[in-house]
Amino acid sequence: MDHFELNNGVLHAEDVPLPAIAAEVGTPVYVYSRATLTRHARVFRDALGILPSVKIAFAVKSNPNLSVLKVLAAEGYGADVVSGGEMERALAAGMLPEGIVFSGVGKTEAEMRGGIEAGIGQFNLESEEEGLELAAIAVSMGKVASAALRVNPDVDAGTHGKISTGKAENKFGVPFDRAAAIYARLAQTPGLNMRGLALHIGSQLSSLDPLEAAFTKVGGLMQSIRASGHAVTHMDLGGGVGVPYKAGEVFPQPAEYAAMVAKVTADWCVTLMFEPGRVITGNTGVLLTQVIRVKEGASSPWVVVDAAMNDLVRPAMYDAWHDFEAVEPKGGTFVANIVGPICESSDTFAMARTIDTVERGDLAVFRTAGAYGATMANTYNSRPLVPEVMVDGAKWAVVADRIDPATILAAERLPDFLK
Repeated sequence: MDHFELNNGVLHAEDVPLPAIAAEVGTPVYVYSRATLTRHARVFRDALGILPSVKIAFAVKSNPNLSVLKVLAAEGYGADVVSGGEMERALAAGMLPEGIVFSGVGKTEAEMRGGIEAGIGQFNLESEEEGLELAAIAVSMGKVASAALRVNPDVDAGTHGKISTGKAENKFGVPFDRAAAIYARLAQTPGLNMRGLALHIGSQLSSLDPLEAAFTKVGGLMQSIRASGHAVTHMDLGGGVGVPYKAGEVFPQPAEYAAMVAKVTADWCVTLMFEPGRVITGNTGVLLTQVIRVKEGASSPWVVVDAAMNDLVRPAMYDAWHDFEAVEPKGGTFVANIVGPICESSDTFAMARTIDTVERGDLAVFRTAGAYGATMANTYNSRPLVPEVMVDGAKWAVVADRIDPATILAAERLPDFLK
């Protein structure tokens, strides 16, 4: 469920008509619904209430906007971060340091030191080498860093290859058959408090079966590590539950996910950690765009919009689908190709798709754009960086400015030898 609905023939975000935002801010622009964000955060959190001990860390990479993080902080969420910049954002939004999990395969020395200084709750180690480096940094600072070892369970998530992270050929985590020995060595290393295992096999999963298989496999590893005399008090199960992008798609609900986790982990006696991202923010946002023109094509007309692959890269990068809808639908449909103005053939949102009839100047939206949308935007072709808006009932505000080419150009310098 989201709060983007037609009201008197005009698409609204909660109580705000989208044309009002376009008139003041321009297009393209991301629009987020606070009510939708809050609802999704609560549904996920409440579903996990059947579990005895839970910590939830929102995957900041899916949407790092400060206002989004502020709403989630108020709902008791921590943060799963993969860079020092994301950590700074989480702290700025009021998320507690102890609720921050630092993930990612390439943490730098400066990032690890910054995390220790901030007092974050956990580092997810991607290798023994990283663990030894973290330990040395912690000792040099007179600190102890709490950590979990990320394990690669070699389970196929059954999702897009570019967002699958739990197979043996993926770069993430340590090989399953070496994990117990690595954990044992790191557990005896000064400067580290090894407290558990972590895994994440991918995102946008449409079935719970791969997750259940991975959890069961890593649960057995946990019991083996305990049998060797080492403590395991936390198990980080990552994220990955998907959301529907096409009308009619069905994905596991949070309650179904929680029931599966409860079954698998019934005898674990640990604090369970979760890192949802897309399932919280995906449906909370749309990308509002305007039709530049409709151009005749060889087989289908080309609908050229002012949003482009630099604003929403998922279709170009992942062949991803986003529903496209007119803000003021006329009642008719036609088959068309939807493209942006970038000088790349990959700047294509849809081909030969049946969509609402639109013409020059009409407003439209790409749905389910609240995750991996604005956060992956760039300024290719010297285009402005897309702004973001948050709606709260009848109120709305710009929560990230449009950064225009002149501002970007001002950050560049000509060296003396070119003057």
